[in-house]
Amino acid sequence: MNQTYALTAVAVVVLVTVLLGALGLRISRTTSDFYVASRTVGPRLNAAAISGEYLSAASFLGVAGLVLLQGPQMLWYPVGYTAGYLVLLVLVAAPLRRSGAYTLPDFAEARLESQAVRRIAVLFVLGVGWLYLLPQLQGAGLTLGILTGAPHWVGGVVVAVVVTAAVAAGGMRSITFVQAFQYWLKLTALLVPVFFLLAAWVGDGAPRATFDAPAVFREHTAVTLAEDVRLSLDAPLTVTVTGRVDGHVYEGEPVTLGAGHHSVRAHARLAFAPDSPVPQTRTEAGAGASSWSEPLSGDRPELRLYATYGLILATFLGTMGLPHVAVRFYTSPNGRAARRTTLVVLGLVGAFYLLPPVYGVLGRIYAPELALTGEADAAVLVLPARMVGGTAGELLGALVAGGAFAAFLSTASGLTMAVAGVLHQDVLSARGVGSFRVAVLVAILVPLAGSVAATDVPVADAVGLAFAVSASSFCPLLVLGIWWRGLTPPGAVAGPPGDVVPRGAPRLAGRGGGPPPGGCVCALGRRHGRWHPDSPEARICAGVHGG
Repeated sequence: MNQTYALTAVAVVVLVTVLLGALGLRISRTTSDFYVASRTVGPRLNAAAISGEYLSAASFLGVAGLVLLQGPQMLWYPVGYTAGYLVLLVLVAAPLRRSGAYTLPDFAEARLESQAVRRIAVLFVLGVGWLYLLPQLQGAGLTLGILTGAPHWVGGVVVAVVVTAAVAAGGMRSITFVQAFQYWLKLTALLVPVFFLLAAWVGDGAPRATFDAPAVFREHTAVTLAEDVRLSLDAPLTVTVTGRVDGHVYEGEPVTLGAGHHSVRAHARLAFAPDSPVPQTRTEAGAGASSWSEPLSGDRPELRLYATYGLILATFLGTMGLPHVAVRFYTSPNGRAARRTTLVVLGLVGAFYLLPPVYGVLGRIYAPELALTGEADAAVLVLPARMVGGTAGELLGALVAGGAFAAFLSTASGLTMAVAGVLHQDVLSARGVGSFRVAVLVAILVPLAGSVAATDVPVADAVGLAFAVSASSFCPLLVLGIWWRGLTPPGAVAGPPGDVVPRGAPRLAGRGGGPPPGGCVCALGRRHGRWHPDSPEARICAGVHGG
């Protein structure tokens, strides 16, 4: 990819974001403008803004990567994400707007008349918001590093600066316009290249991707591994190796690897002949992606189906309780507008999710080495230049790069707004616009420091844990608070800490490497012993607990 084109696209996205933030500054006058855009955002604009902030890099890049690695069976992930808005439409959208709250802690206090419940809600908003902001900043660093070779922290700093400027300038007014623009940019950034990619695919004879067997290298391909990995082969394979494999050092020698597992050290270079199968790979450091993204794997069919439904349930219940999603419904003029907004969101999000699988399938054909290097998420970025080529391919690649950066900016803007609103109301003692802008700075600096200090935090774990905490805390609070008069403050506060703490703490400490030392308690209330991380039982429990 031409770095000049890509950097220009990213710069244009950043510039437009700042200009739209300045527009919000010109029309924002009151505290209500900053918090909820004075509750005057129409359904179409609000739906575009919600879709823009919800469709993060996990949707823009990650869904394509999952399809490349494991095939169409992974499409239940976006189904779970989209279904969350159906639950919002039916159960939450209109009543939440009619509550008159500014933030989720406002709703909690108004419904239960308890300061204790409000304080706990504040803690969960901060926890979910910062957990979700961390992978946005890390992903921006990785993307900018791929485009320019810059250090990992540069992308996070750029996103933090731009988001701070946009949110602090005009609050909810600013980011409404910013996120609506960024939704249409992300949709365009995937839709336009798809036509060129499909034309190139048809011109190449329309080769079919195989998912019931390993992907195949179509031409001679050399791959340099960035970290220690374990390769799995179903049959012997001859490769040219430069580096250390299975404890032996080779200097550009042909090596026949037998069926089974092989340890390959970082920086080793493997050259594959045309029509060679792509080996399955897993990092040596941990259980790898399969421990959270393959609920359909395992030896017991009844448990595979249970795990799939469990994770779908977790994703759409988690969507319902995400603070940056809920806060947008406060901007609707009334409950009817909130319902119409949610209906439009379902259409916009559903239309977007039609596109990433196309990139995943084409990546399986034209960029199979990404499955070997662990960079499957880069399929969206590399396919235009690889399949179309020339200046047209570079321009299309730049468009996709701009869309990817818009994904980081839009989601980070919504999260920062939600966290800053809670900090301003419940943590900082001062009031007014100046205090709100201080809250914005604090809201973004905490996860930025985390992204710089902890570069190896698994992004999937951070996102999964954010959804799990949201599903375990705000989802029951909203549903029961709206539809069950018998909900009491002790009942509202007893569930989330008892569910989130024992499950979230071990994952933060061990970073998803398996169940806690003493076993775990699954959703059925049964205590299990220690399991091997790759066992079906461990995968089921990981699915129930949010990934």
